[in-house]
Amino acid sequence: MRLQRCTHSIDYLMLAQTAVCQRKRRDFTVLLVDDQPNVRVGLRMLLQLEADNTVVGEAGNGAEAEALARSLGPDLVIMDVEMPGIDGIAAARRCIDLQPRCIVIILSIHNRPEVRERAMAAGAWAFVEKGKPQELRDTFRQALGVLRSNTFA
Repeated sequence: MRLQRCTHSIDYLMLAQTAVCQRKRRDFTVLLVDDQPNVRVGLRMLLQLEADNTVVGEAGNGAEAEALARSLGPDLVIMDVEMPGIDGIAAARRCIDLQPRCIVIILSIHNRPEVRERAMAAGAWAFVEKGKPQELRDTFRQALGVLRSNTFA
């Protein structure tokens, strides 16, 4: 009977070590950029449902996004197109210039081809229409997969 308890103790120890190793796995850093605070709150809540990410900053305009990208060096940026001052497309280009390995997902209420083309020409990795949370989650998961594999598609 004593031997059986010892075996269970070893099993629990192995489970605990596995849990510690999983916690040590690197989270990918995310910067949220939208001029509407309630949209940023919603994005943060959506991303909390996903593993392997930590929101490290939020910005309300393109200039703030650029400054935070410079200081935080995020792995991934989710950015709105329409913002005061520097728009999201110009800010995306600047973030990518600062962090060439950074993945930028552009969000827009406008799903016009010319806006999508401008975003992709600026170096955005993906373009997602606002109001489609499942599409954003799927795109976010794909982006995390790219970051995990350390390659770009």
